[in-house]
Amino acid sequence: MTERSWAGIRVDYGLAGLAESDVADDPMTQLSGWLDQAVAADAADATAMVLATVSSDGRPSARTVVCKGVDDDGVVFFTNQSSRKGRELAANPACAAVFRWDSLQRQVIVRGTAGMVPGAESDAYFASRPRPSQIAAWASRQSEVIEARSVLEDRVAAIERRFADGAVPRPPFWGGYRIVPDDVELWQGRPSRLHDRLRYRRQDGGWRLERLSP
Repeated sequence: MTERSWAGIRVDYGLAGLAESDVADDPMTQLSGWLDQAVAADAADATAMVLATVSSDGRPSARTVVCKGVDDDGVVFFTNQSSRKGRELAANPACAAVFRWDSLQRQVIVRGTAGMVPGAESDAYFASRPRPSQIAAWASRQSEVIEARSVLEDRVAAIERRFADGAVPRPPFWGGYRIVPDDVELWQGRPSRLHDRLRYRRQDGGWRLERLSP
């Protein structure tokens, strides 16, 4: 194909600045606050984040997942633990997640280690999901090759028949992860690419806040 270039496309930022005095003492409080602001501002897919993992042979991969909770210990999401992301986290729990809110000209990068949440926590969240999503969790062998869409639809129909008379239990291969952060970076867009970047880094049992060059 003919080479194409998007070199002329440029967005300049300037909604707000970000000073050290503007942020919370710990990164999870700050992330939770920015998530609340993104939801309140009707930012598109405000709780979505890009999760990056690395395979056992060092090959990176990334995909968008949904953050389902932030607490003092980290960031929580749920997924099929037999999927590629699940297999990669089992082999190498180091990972990163990126939140991006274009309308607020903000990003947050969380780097850390993922571990499975307790089964009771996964059970509680799974029970809160809409029934069609519960059915889908059973039907989809996530990341596996299938011959046609009809294969997936047939599995959905079979699972609907299987659980037609009662509640849908959590599949044994499905559950949550919590990313426990080692460092968290806040990014606020500024004019002329002179963005504000503040990073929390674990140090001596607490958090050190430092400014990064854009």
